[in-house]
Amino acid sequence: MDAILIETIFDTLNAKAAVYAAKEAMKEFGMEVEILISATVADTSGRTLSGQTLRAFLASMSDSGMLSVGLNCSFGAKELKPYLEEISRFASCYVSAHPNAGLPNQFGEYDQTPEMMAVQIKEYLDEGLVNIVGGCCGTSPEHIAKYYELVEKAKARKPAKLSNNLVISGLEHLEIMSSFPQENDLTLNPSSGEKSLFVNIGERCNVAGSRMFLRLINEKKYEEALTIARKQVEDGAQIIDINMDDAMLDAVEEMTVFLNYVASEPEISKVPIMVDSSKWEVIEAGLKCIQGKSIVNSISLKEGEADFLSKARKVKRYGAAVVVMAFDEKGQADSFERKIEICSRAYHLLITEAGFLPQDIIFDPNVLAVATGIEEHNNYAVDFIRTVKWIKENLPYAKISGGISNLSFSFRGNNAVREAMHSVFMYHAIKEGLDMGIVNAGMLQIYEEIEPELLEHVEDVVLNRREDATERLIAYAEKVKNTVVSGESSRLDEWRSGSLEKRLEYSLIKGISEYLEEDLNEALAKYPTAVDIIEKPLMSGMNIVGDLFGSGKMFLPQVVKTARTMKKAVAILQPYIEAQKVPGQNTSAGKFLIATVKGDVHDIGKNIVAVVVLACNNFEVIDLGVMVPTEKIIQTAIDERVDVLGLSGLITPSLEEMCHVASEMEKAGLKIPLLIGGATTSKIHTAVKIAPNYKGPVVYVKDASVNTFVVSQLLNNKTNYNFVAELEAEYKQLREKQAVKSSLLTLEEAKNRKPDLF
Repeated sequence: MDAILIETIFDTLNAKAAVYAAKEAMKEFGMEVEILISATVADTSGRTLSGQTLRAFLASMSDSGMLSVGLNCSFGAKELKPYLEEISRFASCYVSAHPNAGLPNQFGEYDQTPEMMAVQIKEYLDEGLVNIVGGCCGTSPEHIAKYYELVEKAKARKPAKLSNNLVISGLEHLEIMSSFPQENDLTLNPSSGEKSLFVNIGERCNVAGSRMFLRLINEKKYEEALTIARKQVEDGAQIIDINMDDAMLDAVEEMTVFLNYVASEPEISKVPIMVDSSKWEVIEAGLKCIQGKSIVNSISLKEGEADFLSKARKVKRYGAAVVVMAFDEKGQADSFERKIEICSRAYHLLITEAGFLPQDIIFDPNVLAVATGIEEHNNYAVDFIRTVKWIKENLPYAKISGGISNLSFSFRGNNAVREAMHSVFMYHAIKEGLDMGIVNAGMLQIYEEIEPELLEHVEDVVLNRREDATERLIAYAEKVKNTVVSGESSRLDEWRSGSLEKRLEYSLIKGISEYLEEDLNEALAKYPTAVDIIEKPLMSGMNIVGDLFGSGKMFLPQVVKTARTMKKAVAILQPYIEAQKVPGQNTSAGKFLIATVKGDVHDIGKNIVAVVVLACNNFEVIDLGVMVPTEKIIQTAIDERVDVLGLSGLITPSLEEMCHVASEMEKAGLKIPLLIGGATTSKIHTAVKIAPNYKGPVVYVKDASVNTFVVSQLLNNKTNYNFVAELEAEYKQLREKQAVKSSLLTLEEAKNRKPDLF
């Protein structure tokens, strides 16, 4: 056998499955044969029966390695010609045509004779539309014999030049130009020097980013969930990102079900899909549902080259483009140098080892939060923008994307500032070549219309133009958030007339340290011990901070500032704590081991916990940092004989890693309390997924300020038993509610319901 013809394709997903199966068979039998592809159009709209345009179909099949692509059946040769012209114009492989002998008459017969059809076939050949001709319904050996005479004298069609643009598809195609072509590069298409408009990727069909979408998916209200996707397309999203990564969902099932719903909605499925997951099995499940050429978001070098290339080759076989995160074995790239190092390495691996076309590679160099109050983060946006420019200059035809909303995470709850930050960032990044971004298409400000003062403050932060940019933007953000600001300056110090407790709370909430010594001296005269001051008014302020931040009413840089203020307050009180200690008493309250689990590079929450726990409970904190392997966590806990272990994580895979750590703690025979915290963690997940793996106390901690109460309850012999018992009872109740209830009938009931078939 020399070739396999997959023909009369009316559903592209079936065709992709056939190609996949053919390649599996070739591998099994140790042979290679050519693959020929031929579609059929359903009507004069020029679409397949499943709704795809021919350009979309070509994009879908572009990674099949096909020798030829063409059309068969459908119409007679004359009616088929305009659709054949479209394929011939864009196909970089050979083109085939197998038309019917006209349309069937009232008796189901075909009327076009060999001579009649030969006239039309000659036009195909004279105009250079085809490389392969044949016949379909109603044709006969006599028809083919006539074609043979024409082919002998015909000039062969030359395949179209392979475009350097990224072409993806849903029911319709989307072409993203390869901007900034290299000088003197003769391989470019004439169109490749054009620059595409920025491509908006809709972000709201993400269970991690939209509470409404998560609720609808959780409640199986898929029809309602579709309205979110539809609204994004209406608002200008050209690609829809779909993510089902939630610890309490069966992500494989939900991705499959929702994508099948999407396929039934032409107004949504007309745009390409970005299958977004940190779990490979979820990505693979999504790819099996999509007839268009989709985008996989994402793969990375985090687990090494072998894993990276294995997944890349599978992505290519499924016929998708791929997002590559700037992440390798060392962790996430957070500087310009690390970003370009990883992107360059991944680019050359994909091209030379995985057979990827460079235009099908999309880099995400990591949009990270700025204005966090941490100095090292100030240049994150600048580094990203510089990386965009570098990629365009050094990695030809590769595309660049990013999760835009990550930039403004510090200002969640203040949409005016967030939207301005997104618009400013995109304005500068797009100028350097940013091709696309995951963003809420309906919530973007026009750069030119941003209020001038806000624009100045935001650009100072995004472009890192001044050292006090974060502080100035926080102050401005507060002014924007509050509708009544007149006369505010005259009342700035009114809080100083409040009670001692309210003043200390206010100092922490606002991060004001200038009055700390004065107020703490007053507190020392009022409270029995310095520790009482920490545990009562200061922790009251910290609890308020936790609640405000958790509800989105307080920004991340403000929380960092609060933590620093708290640390300063403890430093002021430290001499009094030392003086008030009972002679011979251990100066440390115990050892607290804390780590961000393997696969996760986020540490701001962990760092706040470390500061608060150390400051407020006089613990010796052992901070292992980020991306910490399970074995290191366990061994350190054993070697250091720690009293408490705290695990932190921000991304969904961290939840599974926490389950693994708990399981390994049990195997190691540990009994110490395990505290779980981080943005993606929850009480229900802790109770259902983590706690069953470990017999020791496992406690979900909502925010940093709660740690001190939890730890004090766990390590106090008088409170430990009741606290753990109540916790276990609560978790047991949560597990029972979560358990799938069996609805099996009794044997007798089943017999009574037997169908009466005879």
